[in-house]
Amino acid sequence: MKKRALIFDLDDTIYPTKAVVDEMYKSLFLLLQPQLGDEVLKNIREDILTTPFHTVADRYALPKALKEQGIDLCRNLGYDGPMKPFADYELTKASSADRFLVTAGYTKLQKAKIRQLGIEQEFREIFIPDPYTSELTKTDVFKQILDKYHYDPAEVLVIGDNPETEIAAAKELGIESYLYDYQCKYSPALADYYGTRYDNFSSIIS
Repeated sequence: MKKRALIFDLDDTIYPTKAVVDEMYKSLFLLLQPQLGDEVLKNIREDILTTPFHTVADRYALPKALKEQGIDLCRNLGYDGPMKPFADYELTKASSADRFLVTAGYTKLQKAKIRQLGIEQEFREIFIPDPYTSELTKTDVFKQILDKYHYDPAEVLVIGDNPETEIAAAKELGIESYLYDYQCKYSPALADYYGTRYDNFSSIIS
């Protein structure tokens, strides 16, 4: 069925997180470095790409004071450095379908990313469920979009890089999903559609 709506994730779906993580989280890493070993800091650097800091802090049992300092820093973190979408992201724009952006994370930082990428006007609506202040999941937000705009699940496609979050949420609601896997980390069987580039995207949504 031709799609009336496309729901995009942001991180590692529209732009590569690793291209900016060191600069974006520089102040956090400077805070953590004196108190943590190199191996733990390396692991945190990887985890912060996909997981909110307060969850990462619990994962590595950081001291309470350090965790609270890190949370306060992350919740107030901005970013004004250069950012670019994936070059092949342009291939997703051929469709006339409504476009939505659903990106979980600390609100101020997610807004800064969207601003620096210059993509805000591409979307009918943008949702930022903040995991520190809200219990809303991506499933909840996707359901809100279906209800508000009266889409049948068959008319919608969710595009994301994480099988455990947006792809799982799409499956729960009976929405087809496209797993964008530019790092070749996952099996194509984890979603309805799969690509390491967006070359096949137009044929899927038409």
